[in-house]
Amino acid sequence: MSGPMLALKNVDVFYGKIHAARRVSLHVKAGEIVALIGGNGAGKTTLLTAVSGLLRPAGGEIALAGESILGLAPERVVRLGLSHVPEGRLVFSPLSVEDNLRLGAYTRRGREGREAAARTLARIYEMFPVLAERRAQAAGTLSGGEQQMLALGRALMAGPRLLLLDEPGMGLAPLVVRDIFRLIVRLRDELGLTVLLVEQNARSALRIADRGYVLETGRIILQGPADELLANKDVQRAYLGRDLDAR
Repeated sequence: MSGPMLALKNVDVFYGKIHAARRVSLHVKAGEIVALIGGNGAGKTTLLTAVSGLLRPAGGEIALAGESILGLAPERVVRLGLSHVPEGRLVFSPLSVEDNLRLGAYTRRGREGREAAARTLARIYEMFPVLAERRAQAAGTLSGGEQQMLALGRALMAGPRLLLLDEPGMGLAPLVVRDIFRLIVRLRDELGLTVLLVEQNARSALRIADRGYVLETGRIILQGPADELLANKDVQRAYLGRDLDAR
């Protein structure tokens, strides 16, 4: 594969009348974890929804592994290897854990697709043993951290190359956040996945990321290696004022 796994160039996105993303350019190389940080209303979630096809950008270019995905339907984007774990997890509460996971494989059809989904399901149960233990349990009865694991597992069922993660630590206790972020690193290290991570808890995100971008009022105002952003005084003042992690 030549070029980055994900590339955005001069992307403009409107959310209603709000100009939520303004000529955003960024890239994520294969095997990287890249953090996108910024305050509430910065445009982070809007940008992810545009990448996954849920919102159509007003302009710019979006490419996955060198192939344009601009304007494609979300199902087509998933088929090309991109899975999006939305803010708030959005599990199907009345359905069992296993039914939630199987729904994630809806693009894998035919005998070959079903066999691939079965292999992926076995791997998910290996990586997330709590889901295996509770496979028959209604998803809505899981804890917040378990629901986040379920949302991650459901995204993996499509067999992605790239994961978009929107606020995976939202509403979770610090120790649970730490565990979820360790799992994200495992997904990269063991499955070879590429990750674009949106996270309010900037310190947690930058600690596991290779590189980061800072988004403010829809614009990228800063970018660089994660350790440099962690050490940047402006970033510290704006986003790292309080350590939400359990050390």
